[in-house]
Amino acid sequence: MCISCVMRSRLFWIFAIIYSSLHHIGSGSTSTTLKRPRAGDPFDTFPKNFWQEFSSPFTDTPEDEELEVTETTTHEPFPFFADPYTTVNISTQLSSNVYLHCRVNDLQGKTVSWMRRRGDDLTLITFGQHTYSGDSRYSLEFEEPNDWKLLIQFANERDEGPYECQVSSHPPLVLLVYLTIIVPHVEILDERGSATPEKYYKAGSTIELQCVISKIPHPSSYITWRHGPRLLNYDTSRGGISVKTDMLPGRALSRLYIANANRQDTGNYTCMLGNEITETVVVHVLNGEEPAAMQHANGTRHGARPSNMVVFFLLYVYACVCGMAVAVGHPIGR
Repeated sequence: MCISCVMRSRLFWIFAIIYSSLHHIGSGSTSTTLKRPRAGDPFDTFPKNFWQEFSSPFTDTPEDEELEVTETTTHEPFPFFADPYTTVNISTQLSSNVYLHCRVNDLQGKTVSWMRRRGDDLTLITFGQHTYSGDSRYSLEFEEPNDWKLLIQFANERDEGPYECQVSSHPPLVLLVYLTIIVPHVEILDERGSATPEKYYKAGSTIELQCVISKIPHPSSYITWRHGPRLLNYDTSRGGISVKTDMLPGRALSRLYIANANRQDTGNYTCMLGNEITETVVVHVLNGEEPAAMQHANGTRHGARPSNMVVFFLLYVYACVCGMAVAVGHPIGR
């Protein structure tokens, strides 16, 4: 509505008021008594918005104009991983227990699942807090406030590979965890640091064996020594047995000492890390006699000189035969 229109409307009402007043004055001599429209204010007959429009001549407020409404929308929090990465590499040693972590914030009723990926195939392991794998070594442990941990017990080489933690949002969230199984290398050495499958000791001497284990990312098991089925680490029945083990970065060294060896100490000695990582050496304790293996070694060391003599003897015989053949007129080769 324009300002000039408003002004014309105001002027019309002003003229109407003046006209109405003059009309009442002019008709005052008649015998007819004028009736007020209604008791009260003589301006009650005016439109209700008259004074509002009259007092605000420069305000344009159309009745049909709709008020602008600002609409605000609040979205639900979207689930997200608490850790800032979407790919994780985890290493564990053979036969140990390992946790795969999946921390999710603002889950909002969504479900967390663990999957095992083999190529393009996905195998369901857990759904929520329920385990669906037929392998009893797999289980789900939830730790407050947000960690959905997949536990793998006694990990073996078949467990190596990619795993996926999935959140059932739209689109789904996926955390890739690659598990590497490290198989330690075990070797038993003698007191001189030499590796041998068999070792000979004289009665009364001290048996000393060293077990060297490499490729240990996180030592989680004690190194044990066994003589046959008998555990030696805490053996006190025989006496004179001691085990000293040093855990070093990435490897371990364990030494076995058996004082005053006797024939009962003969047998298999096994160094073990856990239940699956083992190495065995055979120990012989002799009462003064020289073992056949040592005799063979001595024969090998002294056998070079007789062998040379045999060669020279054969060459000599060959030369003699050739000389005799030439003398009788029958050269060899014709």
